Amino acid sequence: MLGRYERGASGEAMVEYGDGTMRVVKPGSFVRCAVTGEAIPLDDLRYWSVERQEAYASPDAIMSRLKPAQP
Repeated sequence: MLGRYERGASGEAMVEYGDGTMRVVKPGSFVRCAVTGEAIPLDDLRYWSVERQEAYASPDAIMSRLKPAQP
């Protein structure tokens, strides 16, 4: 069964991330993790940054993105 974002759309989606919501600007079936580059199906997307407008595949990806750079 196709997910609600996958019907008739393939390829990478463009999404605007809000507080607890997201808006699909360009239809597609997935977005890419800003840290790992992994494709994340829209139905499985749970983690993103409103401030950075980035998606993340996991909590570990978020933490590595937010970790301060080591001098």
